[in-house]
Amino acid sequence: MRTFLSIILLFFFHTAVSQDVKPSDKKLFVYGGQVNKQFIKYTAKLTGKKKPKICFLPTATGDSERYMNYWYRLCSDLEVEPHVLKVWINSYSQKKSFEEILASMDAIIVGGGNTLNMLAIWKAQKIDAALKNAYDKGIVLAGGSAGSLCWFNGGTTDSRPKELSIVRGLNLINYSHCPHYNSEESRRPLYHDNILKDVLSDGYACDDKSGILFVNGKVNKALSIDKENNSYWVFKKDGKIIEEKIEAEIIE
Repeated sequence: MRTFLSIILLFFFHTAVSQDVKPSDKKLFVYGGQVNKQFIKYTAKLTGKKKPKICFLPTATGDSERYMNYWYRLCSDLEVEPHVLKVWINSYSQKKSFEEILASMDAIIVGGGNTLNMLAIWKAQKIDAALKNAYDKGIVLAGGSAGSLCWFNGGTTDSRPKELSIVRGLNLINYSHCPHYNSEESRRPLYHDNILKDVLSDGYACDDKSGILFVNGKVNKALSIDKENNSYWVFKKDGKIIEEKIEAEIIE
């Protein structure tokens, strides 16, 4: 009976109606796949600004010109002021520090790609510390794929040859994470297996077109572009994996 009640309480905790978000709250919006127009619009809304300054970080793709151009195309008809933070720069052409640039934004969105390489570059350039400072300041953080995995305490990544491997994130959200939950067959069972073996902690998984808003480190609500994509709370109980769908708000 106690086990049944515990599961019911967990269900209501993760499906409850979200609370109002205050401007001073720490907001982090993660989604399972790549950046898209709907999620940019939602991130902009979280800032509370009429035309927010949003900075895109394409670090995980090596500052890919194609990815940056795609970002600007997505933003072309949105009420946002788009920016890009490049890491392949030199001191002669860039007179502001990474910290100064990020601290001047209303929101920061991290793109997908090679998570391990991205985190290594961030650490070398102290961008990881700048992002944590931005989060503490109330600047909205967001991202998908590598750009969602990076905020958690760990997860699996395809950043190395041959097979998926474990990566440790920035731990702004002290749970594990699995992006691409519905699009890559190997991710879901491997995520379950790693939680069962205590390689990863309990955590949150997102299908490509679904995401979760965390406020002050806790789930506020789930968002999705359609009813086929979902987000989940995945945890171990009595030696078994329990996967609970978080009821989502559909956004356009």
